[in-house]
Amino acid sequence: QVLLVESGGGLVQAGGSLRLSCAASGRTFSSYAMGWFRQAPGKERELVAAISLSGVRTNYADSVKGRFIISRDSAKNMVYLQMNNLELEDTAVYYCAADTNYMAVIGGTARSDWGQGTQVTVSS
Repeated sequence: QVLLVESGGGLVQAGGSLRLSCAASGRTFSSYAMGWFRQAPGKERELVAAISLSGVRTNYADSVKGRFIISRDSAKNMVYLQMNNLELEDTAVYYCAADTNYMAVIGGTARSDWGQGTQVTVSS
């Protein structure tokens, strides 16, 4: 089982940028598809972005397309979420997830345990 630790959140003004990081443990990181999810107060957790094992395939929520970029560095066991032109609606706790099945990540059924997440707050 891969363990995930998110970091990089913070308070930023609307229009600003943040880069989130997700550190994964284990020697088989390259076997996992990865995803970023978020949960705002009173709302369900939702997929933000996903990246395949090879990094060739990516998927984004419509609300973040053109603003967010997911990437991975398998040599460092890291996944990143570059968030640009942040909007108030992006305020949420962000989590990363992993599964050997890319479709499971996209479908929100990734088998990795949820970490503590990292808080992103966008102010006006």
